[in-house]
Amino acid sequence: MLSYLIRQSRLLLWAAGLASVASGICSVLVVAQINAALTQDDADRGALAWRFAAAALGAMLSQMVASVMFERLSQRAHAELRRFISARVLAADYRRLEELGAPKVQSALSEHSARVADFFVSFPTILVNAIIVAGCMVYMAWLSWSVFAAAVVVIGLGSLGYHLAHLRAIRHLDTAAKEQDRLFDHFRSLVDGAKELRLNAAKRRHFADAVLGDSIETVRRERAVGMSVFVLSASWGNFLIYGFIGLVLFALVGDVPDRVKVMTGFALVFVYMVAPLETLLLCLPKANLARVSGARIDEITRQLERIEPQTTLATPAAPRTFRSVRLSGVGHRYFHEGANEIFALGPVHLSFRPGEITFLVGGNGSGKTSLAKLLAGLYRPDRGAIVLDGHPVGDADRDDYRQLFSAIFSDFHLFEQLLDGASPDLDDRGNRLLEKLLLDGKVQVKGGAFTTRQLSQGQRKRLALVVSYLEDRPFLVFDEWAADQDPLFKEVFYRELLPELRARGKCVLVISHDDRYFHLADRIVRMEDGQVVAGGDAPETAPENAPENALENPAAIAPRAEAAGEVGARGVGGTASAANQAAD
Repeated sequence: MLSYLIRQSRLLLWAAGLASVASGICSVLVVAQINAALTQDDADRGALAWRFAAAALGAMLSQMVASVMFERLSQRAHAELRRFISARVLAADYRRLEELGAPKVQSALSEHSARVADFFVSFPTILVNAIIVAGCMVYMAWLSWSVFAAAVVVIGLGSLGYHLAHLRAIRHLDTAAKEQDRLFDHFRSLVDGAKELRLNAAKRRHFADAVLGDSIETVRRERAVGMSVFVLSASWGNFLIYGFIGLVLFALVGDVPDRVKVMTGFALVFVYMVAPLETLLLCLPKANLARVSGARIDEITRQLERIEPQTTLATPAAPRTFRSVRLSGVGHRYFHEGANEIFALGPVHLSFRPGEITFLVGGNGSGKTSLAKLLAGLYRPDRGAIVLDGHPVGDADRDDYRQLFSAIFSDFHLFEQLLDGASPDLDDRGNRLLEKLLLDGKVQVKGGAFTTRQLSQGQRKRLALVVSYLEDRPFLVFDEWAADQDPLFKEVFYRELLPELRARGKCVLVISHDDRYFHLADRIVRMEDGQVVAGGDAPETAPENAPENALENPAAIAPRAEAAGEVGARGVGGTASAANQAAD
């Protein structure tokens, strides 16, 4: 992840790094000029003053340039990370994304990406202070090799202790990072499960204390331990520095030439090194946190990439017509958490044609929604094939195939923007549909967006239906759409909207439990335990024409076709009166 960001901003990183190097060198030169001013004759003070001023000015300007550049680099890194992760999520296989879960993706987009970006802000501090420490070491070697050798031993002991502490601390930080993913899931439950928590005090208390509380405490404890280890190791390093200054002043420097200059130089350099070295040791944990977060982002993106060839972000041409879609022996297996077992769907033999309304019925957990997702191309078949107009759909053209569908699943998401593409009359068409669905008094379409989405679930589903109408895809899937509607709109949906869509040549699949409307379907497909038990095609071949269905009442097809023509000619207008007539 870090190498990816470096490649994206190589020139800016080099420029900021060179500015940081210049700042560190100028800072060391300032110390050298101070030591020279303390130990040299007054005759050289004028030249030393100019050199000191030049070094100080250079340190200030280079530090300013480096800080500005790295701040820009940080913001760019954060943006690039979000684009990188978002692109992987958009291109990921839907089933794989379901298995990964939203909390891990949200954690990567927010906290983990922020930590990696924060590392770039602290990078100039790390680089400048590392150069100051290295420059001070070189200056000490120039003053006295014997004392410098002792300094190397002291710094080596400090580095060894810090390295050992680092190994221990990083384990705690990694544990905290993993727990953070679970914590994001608990935060989501605070809002999504608000009703349930308020209706059950015992559940609310257990969630607050044993679930959310324990997760927050685990993150706090592991991070506190990890960062405390870093702080303790930094304090150990400072103690070694002060101890070495004492050795220089009282033991190591004997009768050597320029004794005063050597003692003053070493004491001055080590005192000056304390702050940069302490800052360096305290900043290094940010680098370690960034490494842990980068590893988590890498892990998440790798999990998303272990799929079919990636879906590109290019918009494929949306086909507006098709002759037939056939499921030929299609099957799919996945782990069913509710039953704690592998759920097997299929093999399924079904065919669909334009102008046909199919009801998919069955008990809860029978596999209806999974079959709909399989049909729409959201799940990949483990066996069998989806055949579009006689051609099997493979991984390479699966995304193009999905463009046939417009679906409203029970867990649908309603975007603020109408993302299907702008058109001059988009607002007018959307508002006309809102009026027909009796929503014009609550929401409008302005600038290609809904003015509000703060509506009831049933009203939000009607908004989703507006989006589906505007998309104008040839195959529509409705997963329990009428479940949250009042009786009026159930009548409108089943007796007006569906026949209108059929009259327009749309292929419609309706997942429903409303058995009082089953007679309105052209075909009823019944599922039990992942198997099609009625209404399916013969296993050997899937005929092009609609299959004979034992649950179908053939005598009712012709009258319904005539009614569909009347409703299609009338449109969705007059919904309330039509629904009242149907109810009568």
